Amino acid sequence: MAEELRKKIEYHDYRYYVLDDPEIADAEYDQLMRKLQRLEEEYPEIVTPDSPTQRVGGAPIDEFQKVVHRVPMLSLDNAFNEEELRAFDQRIKRLSGRKDLEYVVELKIDGLTAVLTYENGRLVRGATRGDGQVGEDVTHNIRTIKSIPLRLKKPVSIEIRGEVYMDKQGFKEMNKRREEKGESLFANPRNAAAGTVRQLDPRIAAERPLNYMAYDLIYLGEGGFTTHMEVLEYLEELGFKVNQRWLCFNIEEVIQITEEWTEKREELPFEIDGLVIKLNDLTLREKLGATSKSPRWAIAYKFPAQQRTTVVKDILPSVGRTGAITPVAILEPVEVAGSIVSRATLHNEDELKRKDVRIGDTVVIQKAGDVIPEVVKVVTSKRTGNEKEFKMPTECPVCGAKVVREPGEAVHRCTNNLGCPAQLREGIVHFVSRNAMNLEGVGPALIDQLLEKELIKDVADLYYLKKEDLVQLERMGEKSAQNVLAAIERSKERPLDRLIFALGIRHVGSNSARILTQKYKSIDELMNASVDDLLELDEIGPKIAESIVNFFKEERNRKLIEKLRRGGVKMAMAADEKESQADKSLAGKKFVFTGGLETLTRNEAKELVLSKGGKVSSSVSKKTDYVVVGKDPGSKYEKAKELGITILTEEEFKKLVQS
Repeated sequence: MAEELRKKIEYHDYRYYVLDDPEIADAEYDQLMRKLQRLEEEYPEIVTPDSPTQRVGGAPIDEFQKVVHRVPMLSLDNAFNEEELRAFDQRIKRLSGRKDLEYVVELKIDGLTAVLTYENGRLVRGATRGDGQVGEDVTHNIRTIKSIPLRLKKPVSIEIRGEVYMDKQGFKEMNKRREEKGESLFANPRNAAAGTVRQLDPRIAAERPLNYMAYDLIYLGEGGFTTHMEVLEYLEELGFKVNQRWLCFNIEEVIQITEEWTEKREELPFEIDGLVIKLNDLTLREKLGATSKSPRWAIAYKFPAQQRTTVVKDILPSVGRTGAITPVAILEPVEVAGSIVSRATLHNEDELKRKDVRIGDTVVIQKAGDVIPEVVKVVTSKRTGNEKEFKMPTECPVCGAKVVREPGEAVHRCTNNLGCPAQLREGIVHFVSRNAMNLEGVGPALIDQLLEKELIKDVADLYYLKKEDLVQLERMGEKSAQNVLAAIERSKERPLDRLIFALGIRHVGSNSARILTQKYKSIDELMNASVDDLLELDEIGPKIAESIVNFFKEERNRKLIEKLRRGGVKMAMAADEKESQADKSLAGKKFVFTGGLETLTRNEAKELVLSKGGKVSSSVSKKTDYVVVGKDPGSKYEKAKELGITILTEEEFKKLVQS
């Protein structure tokens, strides 16, 4: 009885949330759901994790667990016009030696990428993209999205990628409800979707209008496909919502579709920021491979930025964490690409003069890459003569210190880098940010209160906060205070490269920080490095090396490091991190798994390969080094034998990895 009800509800969920073609009224659907709920309440032992009743979300989690992706999630190269699309086509033809290319064109939904893993047809995990290598486990929120099947129409083990998004109407209605409750509004559907997926409490996600479209197959336990169109059709067969797509037989057909949808994008019920063009032939994709950043067989066509006209009410100098002073245009609020824009950066003095932007000007603005608002040009025909020129300040607008522009630099800087409150504030915001020490719940608003109440004077003071300090702040109850303290405690164990990046050393980004840890296994080792020592590392040039040495020469910075150390922040790599980093015995080796493993899950086996520098693929080709065969292997086993690829049993695989 319960299983029959579940199948009925799943069918109607599919009709409503995937096909947008319901067969029954809402009241009838609610009646089915209540019947199942009553049955499961009466007989708790029959409740299954994939029952429709379990979508509402369970208890909040304490923190996100990390997930290593089976295959790295690379970014796509961008094309902004016809010429760049044709250049992409010519590049593919040159690299492949082929002229008869088929492309699949798909709408590029403006949302958040999520990876779904199913075992025997049941959803076991949902993860974010993260940095492309490692994401976060957000299964508790993914399960609440009704267009995501909790169990598939076939009992397959599979991993797919797709986009979590909100449609325009759902977003509008959600913001209206928030406004009525006096809550802050989301800027656009993408931000709302991304923020919801990363909530610790799944009940919040269950209340919001999230949706999901599948667009790629990463792994399939058995069977295989030869084209991308076959993959998308298969995903539909499994019960996923799949985007509109077009099969094109040359680049001219691709260009025709990009032109058509540049005009029609506003007609869609959801936001798109372009189109994705992929080779249809999966074997050819494997042959072409990827660069370190992007696949060679795909490209994203980005729509021309939406432009709007507004008025510059004022121009104000903004001070960043490195002391850089940026002129910012304060605008009459205007909607651009789905969000309200009231500020736009003018970058620096040279850019300000080149565009000749003045207070009172009418200007054309757009979002660079549909993200960052910028002033495109001044509408000089609308000048009245009352507009005022802006002069870069000679004194810091925050601390009053002297402002200088060094020879060869475009940026003006506040010289009070040790005592400027604005630099301090931005430095703390950077320190707690997601890619740095990731202090969940410690955002700009809380930092402002902590500084105003003089509870902190630098980043290290965060590690000495007590509950009684926090509960006195606005909107900070006991539970919230405990959550903040727990986040601070967790951050003490962040990897060394995250700490190096968090310190805000000029010119040292997250990638440079990772490179530094290849040689320096503790902050102490890095503090004592000379410029010549640092230059021995690839990708560390003179500017970065000098900046690092100068940073650690500052007595104030060395004292800050000691204060962080006393606060419990980890200052060196743990033994397992060193071992993991040192062991790259499988570097460059590509593995494929087929059949059921006895002692390892497929994900555990994959992570063993990745931790030692190897790669895992879902298909067998001449570039495959090893095929690991479990119980009831499929066609990949036969193909491996055909190609003469080394075949390993599970035990042989474990011995290889351990050796």
